[in-house]
Amino acid sequence: MLKLILSLALVLFSWTASADPAKTGTKAAAATAKTAKPVKKKPVPKGPPAKELFAAVAGPAPLAARAIGAYSKGCLSGGVPLSLNGPNWQVMRMSRNRNWGHPRLVDYLERLSSDARALDGWPGLLVGDMSQPRGGPMLTGHTSHQIGLDGDIWLTPMPNRILSRQEREDMSAVSMLNDPFSVDPNVFTIQHVKLLKRAASYPQLERIFVHPAIKKALCEQAASVGKDRAWLGKVRPWWNHHYHFHVRLSCPPGAAGCDNQKPVLGDDGCGQELKNWYDMLRKSAIWQAEQQVKPDTKPVPKKPGLRLTDLPKDCATVIAAGGNTPVVAADASAVPALVTALASKEAGPPVPVLDQAALKTLISGGSVMTATAAASGMPLPDRNPIR
Repeated sequence: MLKLILSLALVLFSWTASADPAKTGTKAAAATAKTAKPVKKKPVPKGPPAKELFAAVAGPAPLAARAIGAYSKGCLSGGVPLSLNGPNWQVMRMSRNRNWGHPRLVDYLERLSSDARALDGWPGLLVGDMSQPRGGPMLTGHTSHQIGLDGDIWLTPMPNRILSRQEREDMSAVSMLNDPFSVDPNVFTIQHVKLLKRAASYPQLERIFVHPAIKKALCEQAASVGKDRAWLGKVRPWWNHHYHFHVRLSCPPGAAGCDNQKPVLGDDGCGQELKNWYDMLRKSAIWQAEQQVKPDTKPVPKKPGLRLTDLPKDCATVIAAGGNTPVVAADASAVPALVTALASKEAGPPVPVLDQAALKTLISGGSVMTATAAASGMPLPDRNPIR
């Protein structure tokens, strides 16, 4: 009998404990505490930004020529300089020390300058930023240009004389735009169309980047330089390329560790893609007016700067090659290369800004062409692409 009473009491006690939410919660919390995994904290980046390391090196890595990594995440070994003066080119903004590239890029620029002059009547190239001596991220101006296969070429023809060093620092490229949506027909001419077609004609040329309005003008005027339109597919619209064009070469054949972009689509890029870009230009014009930021700024948040450990492993070898030990100041504003880069003038003017009447037209849902007409006070032009 006593055993029966004790057994009943034990069962009753167990049922009461399991029905008590406080005790149940305590047990559950304890179990959760035992099984819960601690939240991993993101490691704090070590070392200075990679852009400071690469900008601090004045000369190339004494290694075999290699484009390492991706256009926007890599470095360059065995880089060679484009001569400051050539028979058909001159390097601009010499103080930046960005006239370096893979031999593939230097050969391309020398050939383009020669062919454009001999075959198309272009006076000569004014060459802007290529890469730093060892490639890598830059302190100012570019996300790409890191592996020695990118280069900027001004749309301003080369003068018929050798520019002085000071002129190359002070001279401004000429904008091709009349407004944010169209080229100035008095500035952008058939000679520019010929030059861009020539630049796109070489098999090693992967892409050319120009402002969407320039792309639109090329689409309209391509027939005036021949029936072939395949070259237009290599010419891609991109922000801010309104006074220069950006050439990008493919990786050298068989180059290990060099990442090509996906090939361009087979069409000429003059249809829906261009329309999409004009939609973005419209949104950008409205956004910049509301935010009061500089023209043609793409409204995206800034990404954190790359560290050396973010780049391909071979970039550590590149930065240290030849016994190099980059000296980076504790205060980034005191880095000599940064001081020079910040002192260097912009290569060209900003994108034109629509006046208030034109912006009002855009915001109210009007078309880009209507807004352009409102800005100029002129009737809409006809569709004749030669004019």
